[in-house]
Amino acid sequence: MEANKNRFIEDWATNRENLEFNFRWTRRNLALVGILGVVFPIIVYIGIVKEFRMQDDDAGRLRREFFF
Repeated sequence: MEANKNRFIEDWATNRENLEFNFRWTRRNLALVGILGVVFPIIVYIGIVKEFRMQDDDAGRLRREFFF
């Protein structure tokens, strides 16, 4: 007994397997890479450094040196 193939699932799987051949850089893709690959990590890093500096100030220690 064979299962019926869903045409939409098969098309999606084919596109997923060939993504690197069909990918095109667009303004939307560049914006996503810029936001998720550059801006978001910088914001997370700044937040972590701020938290460390607040802990150092509360404990009366000298501030540790970081990149920013």
